[in-house]
Amino acid sequence: MNLRDRYDTATAGFEAPFAVVDLAAFRANAADLVRRAAGKPIRVASKSVRCRALLEDVLATDGFAGVMAFTLPEALWLAAEGVSDDILVAYPTADRAALAELAASDAARAVTLMVDCPEHLDMIERAAGDRRIRVCIDIDASYRPLGGRVRIGALRSPLRTAADVGAFAEEILKRPALDLVGLMAYESQIAGVGDLPPGRPARARVIRAMQQRSRLELARRRAAIVRAVRNLTDLEFVNGGGTGSVEKTVAERAVTEVAAGSGLYHPHLFDQYSNFAGRPAALFALPVVRRPGPGVVTVLGGGYLASGPGDAIRLPVPYLPTGLAYDSNEGAGEVQTPLLGSAADRLGIGDRVWFRHTKAGELCERFDAVHLVDGDRFVRTVPTYRGEGRTFL
Repeated sequence: MNLRDRYDTATAGFEAPFAVVDLAAFRANAADLVRRAAGKPIRVASKSVRCRALLEDVLATDGFAGVMAFTLPEALWLAAEGVSDDILVAYPTADRAALAELAASDAARAVTLMVDCPEHLDMIERAAGDRRIRVCIDIDASYRPLGGRVRIGALRSPLRTAADVGAFAEEILKRPALDLVGLMAYESQIAGVGDLPPGRPARARVIRAMQQRSRLELARRRAAIVRAVRNLTDLEFVNGGGTGSVEKTVAERAVTEVAAGSGLYHPHLFDQYSNFAGRPAALFALPVVRRPGPGVVTVLGGGYLASGPGDAIRLPVPYLPTGLAYDSNEGAGEVQTPLLGSAADRLGIGDRVWFRHTKAGELCERFDAVHLVDGDRFVRTVPTYRGEGRTFL
């Protein structure tokens, strides 16, 4: 039985549209991340999963420890639900109500907040009362060649050098309500940029050269930053990387843990990496509702575009059956999506077309639940964050 037939058989009792997670692929991807991490713990990036049951599944896997949440309300909820007692909020918060809730609850022992400026510290202190709040410093990991005239990487923290971070650490240590426990640097230009853009070998060579230079520069700078802060205080963790850079990031002695999440689902954006090959684990199915003519079928909906620059790679990819492509004039539509190709002539009304999303967890913002399948067997249905009434953006 081929892959499409297995998915169709496992989900025969459901009406499309719906989403599935292939448990065999999900767990194989988790095992490969552990292999790549070479003994250092992996902190699960929850924004890339957005399903409590699957977070619990991967946290029960040897090699994974702790959660990297994307908002403080999410972290409070995960702590209250007992999903983890070690939750790092990946982005600074300005949510005063959530800060007050943190200070008033036992979650303060489980949650670490991200900071990169004195205003963050002031806001946390005002909410803390007599509670001590754990904080982590976010470091700018971007690559700035040509004397800083070019910037490659995410626009994140203003703190870049050992002097910057050391001075900020000293400021934190002066504040009795705050405990500095960690450092984080996310090298998006390495972890989030694939070096195998399809059909563009010259661009691939440029990306690899940039990433090699960026890795060397960041390794030296990160080591100096960690030394500067460890001279002031003990640290529980130094976090870095992401799915695309796991084995490269953990090779740095200064890094104690790596973050990853997208690699568990392996959306199609991650097909463009030369250093690993995952298995597509998160898919969605749309029903064929029209046959406009030879070589064309139309499926219901499908406009599930990913965030980021407005380019073609943000479109989900028709996956099964193979041989289908978008109409260049319509793309993926809000209410309908025409698909072209010889495979269309073998599809009837009510048949399914299986798609892969560009990114990982964003798919879960489209569906209240995912059906878990294993081979040609349906296992169970679990709610996404959306299905649990939890929208954290």
